[in-house]
Amino acid sequence: MFVIICYDITDDGRLNRARKVLRKYLNWVQYSVFEGNISYGNLEKCLAEVGEVIDKREDSLYVYITDFEKSIRKKVIGKDKNPSDNFI
Repeated sequence: MFVIICYDITDDGRLNRARKVLRKYLNWVQYSVFEGNISYGNLEKCLAEVGEVIDKREDSLYVYITDFEKSIRKKVIGKDKNPSDNFI
C-alpha cells in the first residue's frame, strides 16, 4: 500500500525522534511529510513507534492510505525533494 503521513509536532525533541522513526519506513519529502510504499505490518509498527514518541494532547499525525499508488497524482511546484537527495 502507499501512504502519506503529515505531522504537526510542537516540541523539537519529539519532532526529531518522530522524524527518525518515520525515516526508517518512508521517504521524507517535505519538512512535515513522509510518503512511500509500505506493508500493512510495517505501517502498524511505524505508527506504534511514532505513537510512543508524540504527545497526543499536543501533536497530530495524519495518515492517508491507498491501495493503488497509481491512483494518486502528485504535482510538485518548485524544487522536488527527491529521496535520493538525502544521501551523501
